[in-house]
Amino acid sequence: MHTQFDHVARELSGVVEGEVLFDATSRALYSADASNYRKVPAGVVLPRNDSDIAAVLSVCGDHDVPVTMRGGGTSIAGNSIGPGVVLDTSRYMNAVLDIDRRARTTTVQPGVVAGHLADALAPHGLIFAPDPSTVRRATIGGMIGNNACGSHSVAWGKTSENVRELDVLLADGTRLTVGPTTPQELSAVCARPGRVAEIHRELGRLADDNLAPLRTELGRFGRQVSGYGLHELLPEHGRNLARALVGSEGTCAVVLSATLQLIEPPAQRVLLVVGFPDDVAAAAAVPQILTHAPLTVEGMGRALIAGLHPHGDTAAAIGRLPDGAAWLFIETGGGSVAEAVDRARRIAADLPGAPCEVFTDPRARRALWTLRADGSGLATRGPGGVPAYPGWEDSAVPPDRLAGYLAGLRELLGQYGFDGVPYGHFGEGCVHIRIDAPLTSQPGTSRYRAFLEDATDLVVAYGGCPSGEHGDGRARSALLGRVYSPRMIELFGRFKAIWDPANMLNPGIMVDPVPVEADVRWLDLPDPTAPTEFDYPGETFAGAVSRCVGVGKCRVEHGTAMCPSYQVTRDELHSTRGRARMLFEMLRGEVIEDGWRSTEVLGALDLCLSCKACKSDCPVDVDMATYKSEFLAHHYRGRLRPRSHYALGWLPLWLRVAGVAPGMVNALAARELPARIAKRAAGVDARRDLPVLASRAGRAPLRTRESSGPTPRGDVLLWPDTFTTYLDPDIAVDAAAVLRAAGYRVLRPRGRVCCGLTAITTGQLGLAKRVARHSLRVLAPHLAAGTPIVGLEPSCTEALRHDLSRLLPGDDRTRCLADTTFTFAELLADHTPGWEPPRVDAAAVVQTHCHQLSESGDDADRRLERLAGIDRVEIAPGCCGLAGNFGFEQGHYEVSIAVGEQNLLPAVRALPDDALVIADGFSCRTQVAGGTDRRARHLAQVLAERL
Repeated sequence: MHTQFDHVARELSGVVEGEVLFDATSRALYSADASNYRKVPAGVVLPRNDSDIAAVLSVCGDHDVPVTMRGGGTSIAGNSIGPGVVLDTSRYMNAVLDIDRRARTTTVQPGVVAGHLADALAPHGLIFAPDPSTVRRATIGGMIGNNACGSHSVAWGKTSENVRELDVLLADGTRLTVGPTTPQELSAVCARPGRVAEIHRELGRLADDNLAPLRTELGRFGRQVSGYGLHELLPEHGRNLARALVGSEGTCAVVLSATLQLIEPPAQRVLLVVGFPDDVAAAAAVPQILTHAPLTVEGMGRALIAGLHPHGDTAAAIGRLPDGAAWLFIETGGGSVAEAVDRARRIAADLPGAPCEVFTDPRARRALWTLRADGSGLATRGPGGVPAYPGWEDSAVPPDRLAGYLAGLRELLGQYGFDGVPYGHFGEGCVHIRIDAPLTSQPGTSRYRAFLEDATDLVVAYGGCPSGEHGDGRARSALLGRVYSPRMIELFGRFKAIWDPANMLNPGIMVDPVPVEADVRWLDLPDPTAPTEFDYPGETFAGAVSRCVGVGKCRVEHGTAMCPSYQVTRDELHSTRGRARMLFEMLRGEVIEDGWRSTEVLGALDLCLSCKACKSDCPVDVDMATYKSEFLAHHYRGRLRPRSHYALGWLPLWLRVAGVAPGMVNALAARELPARIAKRAAGVDARRDLPVLASRAGRAPLRTRESSGPTPRGDVLLWPDTFTTYLDPDIAVDAAAVLRAAGYRVLRPRGRVCCGLTAITTGQLGLAKRVARHSLRVLAPHLAAGTPIVGLEPSCTEALRHDLSRLLPGDDRTRCLADTTFTFAELLADHTPGWEPPRVDAAAVVQTHCHQLSESGDDADRRLERLAGIDRVEIAPGCCGLAGNFGFEQGHYEVSIAVGEQNLLPAVRALPDDALVIADGFSCRTQVAGGTDRRARHLAQVLAERL
């Protein structure tokens, strides 16, 4: 706790039921959102109820400490960070309080995630229409603060048009419910004494005295979100105080609950994708498309996905996209698929010559919409691969002027030497773009400010404004004077003062704004003084950590592989974003002061499973497994490590030793006292069973070499990973049998080899390098001959293909190794033409190892399964929870099991007896065995027994 605010923290702890967090870790976690900005708060409070919020406002008011509201922390404008107390409602105040099917309304607390609300509404056939790309992690409170929109606003409107009432609390403790107000209701309220009446009277005077500017400057087109929505105070808009507060970015009042208007969506929807030569041509087609009343008209640039390496449904959907450098994603709906398709075809017919494709399959549509939703992350690397930043990602113009504006914006970018890929809500004239401005230096931020000022003048010239849905925040509030008249700027200040006269709520936003170049977080971020162990191609370690811009996809709680530890803890610290932020603050050295020795960073990384899901699911390719290994290497350099690092990190050595007398070792491990002593000494959780070693006789077939006779398809080298060799040798025997049946001669290395995986995951990177160099020497003749290497343990296979080249970047042999290494399924499905596997003809839950799913995907496995008649029972992607050493280590058991219970273990228990459980990873099979009464088997075993 920092001394300056000790008294505030103590006072809050005495009156707040929720969590009061003034420690370095919490302040670091909440120092940034998804914007360019950084502001370290005095502290953080996670309120449990309305009374907690009232107590925070009271204490902070007494001590002149500002308060900033925060939901999912996905603000791109920088309006959810502040220097005082940050109130995060997402942890506890996240309930759906009521759903009224007849009235089509719902009442929710501000911290409920929009995606969770959608899940709750689904059984009723209703939706809350605004659907920003962050819908699975953005909170309703945050959407109200920004006046969020999403892709369907072209049909169903912004958040402000879908809010019925707000229950709000002011900084002075006044509580009131606001919504549309009839003249009779307004007269009655104004006649009463007290603060509520005063607010209504003052707002009424503000509107009545300024009818002309409110009518001419505000509410001119659908996406005019910049500034306060003062036009909602006009009599023709029902003097709607709720709508006027939507988009006020937490500067006027704190939302305690919101009553929202719901709609019933079309029963069926399809997606029409139309290709265009560029974004300007796509924008020019928008006015004609809008005459058909589509549900969405979203712009998307091919350059956004140029660097992707997709697999599965995503790869298939991308393969069907029509020609063009830019696309429009146009959704249509109807009572049936045929009706929706007919509407899509009518739009296509109105665009003669434009290539198009209609997607009716839900999986293909979902894959494409996921790409669109990931745009804010995908766009963070510019066309040249350099970092690109938000700040001008949200400008909007009337749709019929969009083409001209985009052409002008492209010209302006060229004048400044900047670049970016426009995409976004073209149907409402809203453009998202991230720009490769040099925000890591003071001259660069000054140049960017000049660009923003010129861009503001440009968008105003086209009748638009800087913000179309993300709010003004720190990014654009200082630009409002270039958008509106001095009188309107004065009215904005007057509006805030009516609600928050002490300027306690989110100061510096919208009124009396901070400069757009102040508090830029990317400025002068130092790199570590010590050389890194891994290579970070094209960037430094600081650059790698800075890949995380805070979009928060790792805070999605189900249905995605990332981030398993967040999914079960719901704690920002244990999200990919939280860990990246801790590493970022470690490099800055201001809040986290101990560098590589930081115990705060060590704590943040402790529950990272190193599953690598973030490397594929994160739209900016954050690779936390690598960052964790790097940190552990430096953190423990020159001092003792945890016991589990010596036991599990050196597992190949210990299994080799134990393999001399496996029967004796197994007998001791089966006895309670020796097993308990062994687990304690190894840092293994007492609730975990020790694995059973294979007998020497069981390993004997692995030592038998094949004859040297010719084979139709040539040689393959079967990689003898530690897990298969000493714990599951039958898998290697069965794999060799299948490979021989496919026409291969199966070889084994002439010497001990290891990928070094266990050393990598425990951060013993010097050891991993020595092991890797030795293995490369043993493999030299096979690499020279180009012999395919077949891996059976997915984590080891991916280490050979990806990790070793970054550990030994100057060694060309690692690239050769990566190019010649295949999974069992890849070799048979993709490189063995004409071979048919034996028929299995059974249903199966298939758990793809998380490392394989992230690095390479499981397309080949699926192809081989289809050829063998294996009917895959689809489950949500994700880690099994054991994750190598993670689930065995003391302190991880509960999280490990909870991750398994997310998807895998319930799916296995639900299987009929005649269905299979297939898992190529040793960890996955072990987790299934420990958590169910079923046995998981390697795909090679399943095929071999049908030969």
